[in-house]
Amino acid sequence: MSETTRRRGTIGYILLLPALVWLALFFVVPFYSLVATSLYDPDGSIFRGYEMSWAWQNYPDALAEYWVPLVRSLVYGAIATLFCLVLGYVLAYAIAFKAGRWKNLMLVLVIAPFFTSFLIRTLSWKLILEDDGLVVNTLQFLQILGDDGRLLATPVAVVAGLTYNFLPFMVLPLFASIDRIDHRLIEAASDLYASPIVGFFKVTWPLSLPGVVSGTLLTFIPAAGDYINAQLLGSPNQRMIGNVIQNLFTDANDYPAAGAMSMILVVLVVVMVLFYVRRAGTEDLL
Repeated sequence: MSETTRRRGTIGYILLLPALVWLALFFVVPFYSLVATSLYDPDGSIFRGYEMSWAWQNYPDALAEYWVPLVRSLVYGAIATLFCLVLGYVLAYAIAFKAGRWKNLMLVLVIAPFFTSFLIRTLSWKLILEDDGLVVNTLQFLQILGDDGRLLATPVAVVAGLTYNFLPFMVLPLFASIDRIDHRLIEAASDLYASPIVGFFKVTWPLSLPGVVSGTLLTFIPAAGDYINAQLLGSPNQRMIGNVIQNLFTDANDYPAAGAMSMILVVLVVVMVLFYVRRAGTEDLL
């Protein structure tokens, strides 16, 4: 190995050092702490102090106690992701192929909600869906809701909040993928007598799959772990696993159960992501 090659290798490791230190401090150490917390003695307390007892039983106990909000979180996250995919694909397609000189402005409008707090955006939905608001009154007038019907404190409100708050995470990867598609390929499909629908599923959709996979992952993962939307727009009947973990850490002071549920959620999401990416045939995204 020449001196120049050895020097380049050393410089590469030096450049990687800040990122490795960052990951060690803000990922490895907190993750280790979370794993350790999940194995604390469940009979301890924050006042007497917890002891590491390798209590693996915390996992089945926590899962048996809180499996309902865990499943509910996955279902709400999946539904919101599906809605984001449908809405986001149409929007990304329109921006990429139809916006013309307004493309940059429309992209700014997509990310404009990020200029305000996540909490403020969710509280705004609480005002929009309030019992005496325009939406509820209109639905009651159209006989879609009963006279005493409501949207707040229902799964509809929670899923609507998740869909709105995480829609930009879907639109941006989809746009980046669709915008790279050579429009001549779509024209070629038309020249070969493919209908617009057939051309879409044979050309546009396969070429946009990397954006679809990236967008669904970026949407589903935070949506499944979210707790703000369920806290502000739902009721105890719509509690998600994020609400359970937050309550166990801050109110119940049950650190072992909170740590165990956090680890269960992490492992479950990682397994689902790996399975999904492999089934989608885009392993190169990982």
